Amino acid sequence: MIRPSISFEFFPPKSLQASFSLWNCVQTLAQIDPSFVSVTYGAGGTTRQLTHDAVDAIIKTTDLQVAAHLTCVNATRHETLAIAADYNATGVTHIIALRGDPPKRSGDYCTHEDSFQSSIELTSALANKGFDVTVGAYPEGHPNASNKEACIDHLKAKIDAGATRAITQFFFEADTFLRFRDACADAGITAPILPGILPIENWEGVQKFAVGCGVAIPQVIKDAFSNASDPDMMNLLATAQATELCDDLLSNGVDHLHFYTLNKPELTHRICYALGITPTIRHQKVA
Repeated sequence: MIRPSISFEFFPPKSLQASFSLWNCVQTLAQIDPSFVSVTYGAGGTTRQLTHDAVDAIIKTTDLQVAAHLTCVNATRHETLAIAADYNATGVTHIIALRGDPPKRSGDYCTHEDSFQSSIELTSALANKGFDVTVGAYPEGHPNASNKEACIDHLKAKIDAGATRAITQFFFEADTFLRFRDACADAGITAPILPGILPIENWEGVQKFAVGCGVAIPQVIKDAFSNASDPDMMNLLATAQATELCDDLLSNGVDHLHFYTLNKPELTHRICYALGITPTIRHQKVA
């Protein structure tokens, strides 16, 4: 089997200890030679500066290709494009453009009259500025979408607006992604769609996350984790579940895997090893 390309998502640290955790995660997973890594952006732009600082630190201390998340909430068009320009000044040419979540205790996604009104508008503006733009995709439908077909239509509009690829929401069955990929192809979408993989690092947390995102957890996974007797058994289950999922995807023509690491590298590292994706070189700059 040809070695698939991979990528990893990190989130910006909010404390000194979290900064050490992020650095450990970057250094551990950089050895596996990802094609890029990304840094998330908090709800309502709440981690704007933290995201910029994390991106800047990774660029300055490694030779990894870094993609910065950017949303269109809680900022004017001018402010949003100024943030993109700041990223570009640090060497970022790849942006993951998302509508984003509204600020807490606010139901409004666009809190400024002059905000980008959708991820389609944001994608178009960034592409026109010369950025390589990745967008989100939702195999089981976005919670706010009327149906799955509307999600595919929306994805096609983002691709037509200039996006070069999409990364999916996490899922737990390969068929969920494969059916979505086929439906996108039938709709005329030719851009790569990268499957998002969420290793089950914390069973309770994943269940809550899945409910909020509208992601179904198969009963067999629920039963397995509910019956696990200790943390070691859960770790084995998590490794086996994600490895089997990834192997099924790779066996069906998928050539890139995107891992949501939650800044905890050990489980993702084990899964990559189990798939035969092993370290190649270290991505650390020498002063």
